Amino acid sequence: MKKTNSNTKTKTIEKEKAVAETINGRFAMLGLMAAIGAYLTTGQIIPGFV
Repeated sequence: MKKTNSNTKTKTIEKEKAVAETINGRFAMLGLMAAIGAYLTTGQIIPGFV
């Protein structure tokens, strides 16, 4: 006999939050690519900082 839970609620994600998280992820990837590029060209994570 299967018992179903009648108290389960589906969570809805607001559109603005989904867009904000997408933009945040894209900027994070851009920062990662910039860090890799700086490391490959200069050999330092933060160029000029000892």
